[in-house]
Amino acid sequence: MVDKNLIIKAVSDAIEGSDIFIVEVKVTPDNRVTVELDSQNGLDIDTCASVTRAIESAVDRDVEDYELEVGSAGLTSPFKVPAQYVKNIGNDIEVLTRDGKKLTGKLTAVEGTDFTIEVTRKVKEPGAKRPVMVSEPLTMSMDNVKKACYLINFK
Repeated sequence: MVDKNLIIKAVSDAIEGSDIFIVEVKVTPDNRVTVELDSQNGLDIDTCASVTRAIESAVDRDVEDYELEVGSAGLTSPFKVPAQYVKNIGNDIEVLTRDGKKLTGKLTAVEGTDFTIEVTRKVKEPGAKRPVMVSEPLTMSMDNVKKACYLINFK
């Protein structure tokens, strides 16, 4: 089986000095290697091809036969690493917490493994006829998140 650490080292060397980061590296028992990358400014096909060449030069196909796929994290893919939260500061995200709560709001800050979203909810003030929309910051830990992803909005 292909050594996952060798793949990670080859990718790390190839992206060193850039704003690209590794989201996930998977190696299956039948030697399917999947490398998912992301960047603060997005990725292009040339970058993925460059990383592919770096992996192919590090892992000899004569010794180990493998299938390789290098791509970017999809727009609708869940966040897997803190850098994806940082990338999406200012964007609307959807969060599903470990206890089953679904929240949507604007990601406003990331600090370590904590992040803050601005959540809007309806509040009926005492004596008011109609509820009003109130925004409030909510800080939570990435450890308490089952799934978080960019919220596509067609407004």
